Amino acid sequence: MSFRLISLALLTLLLSACVSGGSRNYGPSDGYARCYDCGQVERVDRVYGERESTGGGAILGGIIGGVLGNQVGGGSGRKVATVAGAIAGGIAGNELEKDSRAAPRYELFVRMDDGRRLVVTQQDLNGIREGSYVRVNGGRARLL
Repeated sequence: MSFRLISLALLTLLLSACVSGGSRNYGPSDGYARCYDCGQVERVDRVYGERESTGGGAILGGIIGGVLGNQVGGGSGRKVATVAGAIAGGIAGNELEKDSRAAPRYELFVRMDDGRRLVVTQQDLNGIREGSYVRVNGGRARLL
């Protein structure tokens, strides 16, 4: 009986030596679960000035203006109204795009959980600041 007790104690001692006494890093130290599209914001820069024009505002404005101009008049008057509507819509659409490009925006420098680094540009922060843990989805960063 004492041989069994000594063997059992020795086996227990050997098995307990296999368990590491270090910290258990099952997840991040900040308490968030890791995911592929998650990371921590390292830096936030506010950017002013115009971005490159895509021309989308002028094109969309021209199409809408042309369609609306086509609803006016008849015969050659309809053609003139269509062309005038397309021109006016193109100018208006271009101006609207300029206004949106000149608005301040934010560049978020994010270190992703898998080590990648991303720069996300968006119009608002919605509470995000340096050190925030975020999920990047659809070109936008959102707080977790």
